[in-house]
Amino acid sequence: MDIENFKDITIRDRFWEDLKQDDRKHVHLVMIATKPDIIKQAPVYLEVKKRGELVLLGHTGQHYDFNLSGGLEEEFGIVPDFNLNIKGALHEKIGQIIIRLGNLLAEMKKMGKVVIPYVHGDTMTAMAASNAGFANEFASVHVEAGIRTLTPKFSNFQFSILNFQTLEDFSFENWREWLMDRNNWEQGSIEPYPEQFNTRATEPATGLYCAPVELVRGFLLSEGFRGDRIKVVGNSVYDATKMAQANAANSTVFEKYPLLKEGFIRFCIHRRENCANRERFIAIFDAMEQLVNEGENVLLISLFQTKAAVEEFGLTERLETMKQKPNFICSDVWPYYTDVIVAMEKATVCATDSGSMQEEMNILGVPCVTLRFGSDRSETIIAGANVIAPPTDGKLIATIIKSAKNHQGMKDVPNLYGENVSAKIVDEVLALIEKEPLFCFEQNRVKISN
Repeated sequence: MDIENFKDITIRDRFWEDLKQDDRKHVHLVMIATKPDIIKQAPVYLEVKKRGELVLLGHTGQHYDFNLSGGLEEEFGIVPDFNLNIKGALHEKIGQIIIRLGNLLAEMKKMGKVVIPYVHGDTMTAMAASNAGFANEFASVHVEAGIRTLTPKFSNFQFSILNFQTLEDFSFENWREWLMDRNNWEQGSIEPYPEQFNTRATEPATGLYCAPVELVRGFLLSEGFRGDRIKVVGNSVYDATKMAQANAANSTVFEKYPLLKEGFIRFCIHRRENCANRERFIAIFDAMEQLVNEGENVLLISLFQTKAAVEEFGLTERLETMKQKPNFICSDVWPYYTDVIVAMEKATVCATDSGSMQEEMNILGVPCVTLRFGSDRSETIIAGANVIAPPTDGKLIATIIKSAKNHQGMKDVPNLYGENVSAKIVDEVLALIEKEPLFCFEQNRVKISN
């Protein structure tokens, strides 16, 4: 073993010795990196562990502080077996994951192990880790596979929502109903960036596609991936949400923020395309400021990109003015998922550019407003639980948010994401590897006999 290959990786004590002494062939490697995929991968990791399989937890180090990573690891009781310690610009991090994880996988392969990487969603880690696996002839299990952005055909609506001059003709109910028709949507967006690239680039290296909903299965089939390897299992965020609800008695969030018990609008703005564009960010900021000035209780979760945009676009003074109002809370991201779920159960509406929040709001029965031009969770919009508020004008965004607030029809949309999802994922993996390899050359796939 060339120790130099692992000099930048933090590896737990006896990692290699334990692997050598374990005679089980398959190594289930669950990869984590960012706050959302820690939340969604933790239930999967715990389920594999419960089954008695040989399982490892690998962290890329993309999110590394307590609020984004450490708190969740503590909350879910998980400890990574190694950390790749990636750093630098986007392209550097991608390269480091491929090289460092690739070296680990190559060493495991020399030991006769068949590694099954579990990668999540549309993250950089999903794309790069699946690449590292594929280069070593290991196919991945793609948890939350196939998520694709759909964009409304805005020009087909009864007025140009992007160039309107007045809100008098805008009907929220007409807009919501129009969005619920699948025929009014189209594919082709590269947003969210770079996540849409990540998820698409993960699929060719995947051996089992764990699709959250039927709509997504359709995307994968249309792209030519094997139908017998695409399984609609739901979304493991459901399992994480239920774990958080079961732990609700331990939350102290209302002691810290008593205002939230009265009901509130949550804002979350962190997508690159929103935070790097002046017009888009200021439109969203204007809407939030209008709602605060109108007396709505508002919680802003401020992430790194949010803070950078506030400074870049000269909004610091306006934000500080809002902070003086008793109905406005501006907070860093919270470390514990339980606090998020407990608080969000009191929310009247969630205005977000997050992907996962769109799923969680459906599960919790909270109306959602997506602050983008399209959505990669369009199933929630087509079902009626969520609406698009294009980031073009603050007054329009505020109108849509106020219309969605406590909207009974949106609250009543049933859970779209299944139950006991992690168990279903592990069931599918174990059933598949019992009959054929996850990584499959043609002689295994076509099964032509002499």
